[in-house]
Amino acid sequence: MAASTLASAWGPLRLSALGLCRQKRLPELAVSGRSVAAVSGQGASGTSLYCMELLRKRDYEGYLCSLLLPAESRSAAFALRAFNVELAQVKDSVSEKTIGLMRMQFWKDTVEDIYQDSPPNQPVAIELWKVIKKHNLTKRWLLRIIDEREKNLDDKVYRNIQELETYAENTQSSLLYLILELLGVKNLHADHAASHIGKAQGIVTCLRATPYHSSRRKVFLPMDICMLHGVSQEDFLRKTQGKNVRDVVYDIASQAHLHLKHARSFHKSVPVQAFPAFLQTVAVEDYLKKIQQVGFDIFHPTLQQKNALLPLSLYIQSWRKRY
Repeated sequence: MAASTLASAWGPLRLSALGLCRQKRLPELAVSGRSVAAVSGQGASGTSLYCMELLRKRDYEGYLCSLLLPAESRSAAFALRAFNVELAQVKDSVSEKTIGLMRMQFWKDTVEDIYQDSPPNQPVAIELWKVIKKHNLTKRWLLRIIDEREKNLDDKVYRNIQELETYAENTQSSLLYLILELLGVKNLHADHAASHIGKAQGIVTCLRATPYHSSRRKVFLPMDICMLHGVSQEDFLRKTQGKNVRDVVYDIASQAHLHLKHARSFHKSVPVQAFPAFLQTVAVEDYLKKIQQVGFDIFHPTLQQKNALLPLSLYIQSWRKRY
């Protein structure tokens, strides 16, 4: 499919609802530890503040989404997302795969110890232990995230879009399953929506990270789509902006858009209690809209800029009870 055909296929992201902020006071999506504690509506321990700060620095979108969860679930969501951040940053923080494997083994052992009521003295582990004791989370989702992150230490290129989707399902979707458990949601339609949203998020994350990876002379975009359009890894390393390169980006972005569409097809069947878990769709759709606007030039500088209106957009989506 050619990139030029997308304009009519995707409707514009509607932000006319911005006027709603005049009707309801927008909560302070603050960035300091003290403000976060105030927003959460409860006292915060040192380990809890550590998780919040780690998330604010390393996963700002996840941080904002967590602030909009029900008060009784926020600190638990911070802990889960901080756990995910700890795993995600292993790959870029080690110089040797062996060290990365050791860190992954630490987290495997930590999860097992937590379920034996014996967490190690590590801030995220302690908070995770509290969450699991309170919410009785499913262990296999935690271990699946670790296993998939561990496989990803090899720096292997995705051979096809299905491999990228599998990675996204085992990491992002698994995290959403856990957040649904925090919210007390046990619903097959919610699980289906979470699966598709996680895949969309994983695909978009891969696209967003391409400029960074290219700067380190690495390309992780699915090989099957690159080969379909006659594009090599070198084309991305050289930041080539030809039509074929943009068509690769278009095809990959379209797959993420399709997953969002599938997730929303369950909208009427998903319990409203699950909607806060799916607020990440706002950031995913924002990126897909922006990359469309720049003609699928994945290296366009506007794609690297933070969306200053994201907190407001997230709040509006939360207020409207939609995803």
